[in-house]
Amino acid sequence: METIDIREQAERIEVIKGDITEMNVDAIVNAANKSLLGGGGVDGAIHRVAGPELLEETKTLGGAETGEAKLTKGYNLPAAYVIHTVGPVYQDGQHNEEELLRQCYDHSLETALANNIKTIAFPSISTGAYRYPVEEAAKIAFDSVLDALLQHDASELEKVYFVAFDDETYHYYQKLYDLYFA
Repeated sequence: METIDIREQAERIEVIKGDITEMNVDAIVNAANKSLLGGGGVDGAIHRVAGPELLEETKTLGGAETGEAKLTKGYNLPAAYVIHTVGPVYQDGQHNEEELLRQCYDHSLETALANNIKTIAFPSISTGAYRYPVEEAAKIAFDSVLDALLQHDASELEKVYFVAFDDETYHYYQKLYDLYFA
């Protein structure tokens, strides 16, 4: 039986502090609300930069349920595509929040793979207005992404970025990166 060393995946993951709307990747992930029609935080920023065409396309999608992922064009963004996913609103960790958050990452990655998207950037889904604790959310994100990278080589999924908007989020994601790949 072959032993897999997750440290071999280190070059396929990068943690950065910055603005996801400036990422020059195949797709960025939008932490959307169920309507997919724009909102606050990352969602609002993506819609503002992408332009009105994004809103027009999202109107045709019929919204999305928590954990689902839907694809649109990126329009005025550097990214060719936006993968919209609806994260869970954190209550107390006893309402299936972990599984729903994991589905956001899993379904976004499945959507990327199905559409030949090789580079993807994720925000910290559900950790803003939806109040998911950043440290817990980062672990779920890393586990989902590592599982996908271990199942798909670089010809299918080349690079995954975790884009943190603030210092606290960056700290937790970078801490996990160091833990997994040191």
